[in-house]
Amino acid sequence: MNTTAIHPNVRMLRTLYANLARIGEFVTDDMILHKADRAFFRDAMAGRVVGREAAVAHERELIALTGNTLVMDVEHITANDHFGAVFGILRAHRDGAKLAVPFCGVWRFRDGRITEHWENAYDVVTVQAFLCGNEISSAFVHNED
Repeated sequence: MNTTAIHPNVRMLRTLYANLARIGEFVTDDMILHKADRAFFRDAMAGRVVGREAAVAHERELIALTGNTLVMDVEHITANDHFGAVFGILRAHRDGAKLAVPFCGVWRFRDGRITEHWENAYDVVTVQAFLCGNEISSAFVHNED
């Protein structure tokens, strides 16, 4: 077995994390995205984004909420034909504050396309507060000097 070959789904995820707005290029029409804040909804459907266009809109909204400063600083990607996992640090800055929160994105593939994605942030409450522009006291947020 050739252990040096990079799986095509690893390449796809690397490309996607370099520019989240490109998600529409890699997903099925009926893909499901489970949002990082899904646990805060009583209705499980409220924490899901369904469909290609909805997933693109969701990612673009995340980028816009950070004033286009969102960076998914990838540390490790692993994937096979069925699943992938991406580990790293979600980084953004706004209003003099810097956010740096560990994340793990989990992905499911079918026929070389993304069919499902689970967003996972180590501290979802801090991420949500940051995106809403709320003042935050967290080890993951630092004031810019």
